[in-house]
Amino acid sequence: MASLINNTTGSMPNKALMPMFNGRPDPVLQDALKKVTPQQAAKAKATATDFESMFLNSMFSQMTTGLKGDGPYGDTVGTGAWRSMLTDEYSKNFAKAGGVGISNEVFRSLILQQANKS
Repeated sequence: MASLINNTTGSMPNKALMPMFNGRPDPVLQDALKKVTPQQAAKAKATATDFESMFLNSMFSQMTTGLKGDGPYGDTVGTGAWRSMLTDEYSKNFAKAGGVGISNEVFRSLILQQANKS
C-alpha cells in the first residue's frame, strides 16, 4: 500500500463524496454546488470566513476590554491600538483554522441562495 502523503494510491478519496451538514451527508448542498461556478463557491467561502472573522473579532474585543496589568494587555496609552490589531489577527487565524462553525453555515446559506437564483 502506498503512502497517503504522496497520494499515489490509497484507501482515502481525494475529495469528499458529499458535503456534510451537522455531521450528516448534505445532498441539498451537493446539488446546489453543481449549479454554481467554482469561482462563486470560492468567493462564498471567502466571504463566509471573513464574516466569521469579524464576529470572532467582536467577541475577542469584548473579552479583552476589561483586562489590566502588565504586558500586551496592560493599561498604557498605546494598548488600545495594539490590542485591536492583536484581536484582529487572532480572529483571522482562528477563522482560517476552522473557527467555531459559523462560516460553514454562512457558506451553505450563500450557496443555496445563489443556486436558487440560477
